[in-house]
Order: sequence, then C-alpha cells, then structure tokens
Amino acid sequence: MNKWFPRIWPPVIAFVLILALWSALKWLFNWQDFMVPGPLSVLRATTTHAPTLARAMLTTAQGAGAGFAASIVVGIVTGTILSSSRLVERAVYPFTVFLQTVPLVAIAPLLVLWFQPGFFSVAISAFIVSVFPVIANTLAGMRSVDPALSDLFRIYRASPLARLWKLKLPSALPSIFTGLRVAAGLAVIGAIVGEFGAGTFDAQGLGILILSAKRNFQTDLVFAAVMMSSILGLIAFAIVNLFSYLMLRNWHTSAAERNN
Repeated sequence: MNKWFPRIWPPVIAFVLILALWSALKWLFNWQDFMVPGPLSVLRATTTHAPTLARAMLTTAQGAGAGFAASIVVGIVTGTILSSSRLVERAVYPFTVFLQTVPLVAIAPLLVLWFQPGFFSVAISAFIVSVFPVIANTLAGMRSVDPALSDLFRIYRASPLARLWKLKLPSALPSIFTGLRVAAGLAVIGAIVGEFGAGTFDAQGLGILILSAKRNFQTDLVFAAVMMSSILGLIAFAIVNLFSYLMLRNWHTSAAERNN
C-alpha cells in the first residue's frame, strides 16, 4: 500500500479538482443540462444506461481490437522490411506517412462503399489510424541496433535471419512497444470515428450510441459514452503496458546492471 499510494494520490486529486472545476463553471455560467450536464447527471446516465453502455463498449472494443491486431502484424512486418534496405525505405515510407495523414472521416464513406457498413469497415478504420506508429517505431528500433553488436554478428557470419531474430528484433522491442502504446489508443479512436460513418444500429458501438444520444439531446448520455471511450483506451494502453513489462523486464534489469 505504501508503495502504490504515492503513485495513486496525484491523479485522484487531479480528478477531484477537475470535477470541482467542472461543477463550478456549470454553476457560474448557468449552463443548461442539454448543453453541459453536471458530473452527477453524467454519473446518473452511466448507471441508468449501464447495460447499453457495456454492450456498446464491447462492440467498439471488438472493432478496435481487430484493427489493432492487424496493425501489429502489418506494422512490424512493414517496419522490418523497410529497415532491410534504404532504397525500399525511401520508396515506401512516404506512402505510410500519407496513410497517416488521410482524414479518416473523409474516407469513411469509401469504406462503406467498398466493404459495406459494419464490423469490417470499423476494424479497417482502426487499422488505418493505428498502423503508422507501429511502422515508424519498428523502423526506428531496427535502425538503432548497437553497431558493435552488428559487427560481431558480421564477423561470425550470421545469416540475415539470425541477425533479424537474435539481434535486430530484440534490440527494437522497446521502440516497438512504444509504438504499440500509441497505436492502442489510436485504434479506439479510429474505431469510434469509423462507427460514425460505417457503423450499424444492429451492432451499436459507442460511436453510434454517441450519434443517437446527440440526436435525442441526451447530452448526459453522450458524456457517459465519451467517458466509456476513454476508459476503453486506458484499458488498451494498460494491456500493452503489461505485455511490455513482461517482455522487457529482463532487458531493463540487464540495462540497470550494466549502468551500475
């Protein structure tokens, strides 16, 4: 308890202060509930619509999870291929940057046209948004291999596959997980934005729920759905962080021992 308390109390105090400021501004400017509901109204909407919010959160999580999983595979493979040749990197990397800069809202109608509304279009939206950080950080990690170790592998005439599996990939893991942390949150954002344009009311995710509540002037439910979206992003980030710790704890321990 004493170990975790110093880490827990700063965000708790900040959260309480945000709620207090929120309530004070609502009272000071006399904001109506249909414009800005108070914290208690949002809490009431969350408890009242808890089953609906839970189902919507699960639906969005499935689309975001599928897109994120695809971004892991495609991102790591693409980053590895780009790191193998400067020529390939110069030829292909600009297109990955272009993919990141395409406005997702603008191409959502195309996803509906190509893949029909529903889960697949939402997953592709999540993939498009989240793949670039994985590519960029995998490429950066592959490029940051210790030159001395590269020379050692070259002296012993290690095969390209051995150099990749035993040197480049382990050295790139910290950078890869940094990209995955960013991509996890972006996948949730991409899924919700994808639901705005390609979701269906049969499989109602958080994006569809936000649109439906906004049309009915249920602003408290909109706030509750947005809060659940943030919680989903935090859960995704925490899962990646846990895997990062399990995979890299020996790496961090070895680095600390070398520094000592």
